[in-house]
Amino acid sequence: QVQLVESGGGLVQAGGSLRLSCAASGRTFSTYVMGWFRQAPGKERDFVAAINWSGGRTDYADSVEGRFTISRENAKNTVYLQMNSLKPEDTAVYYCAADRNYGRSPYGYDYWGQGTQVTVSS
Repeated sequence: QVQLVESGGGLVQAGGSLRLSCAASGRTFSTYVMGWFRQAPGKERDFVAAINWSGGRTDYADSVEGRFTISRENAKNTVYLQMNSLKPEDTAVYYCAADRNYGRSPYGYDYWGQGTQVTVSS
């Protein structure tokens, strides 16, 4: 079992930056693939970024490539999402997720946090 708690969301102007954090419980954090997803009102939950257990592999949605960076600190049981050059269309609830398998589908992730709201004003 893994419990995940996101933090760092908030209100920011377009062009600004935020860093989301996701703290995980348990001793096996370093064995999990971690992902970030987001869900805007009335829309499906979309893939944002993923990182493998060592941090040696990362993947990004086309819409955030070059603006967002996912990273992890296994010693702190934490994964981060650095978001730069934010746009109003980035507004959503952001969720972190964990699973043993690497992928982009939200259906492939077994463990989820409660989400943190990110609002980007124009």
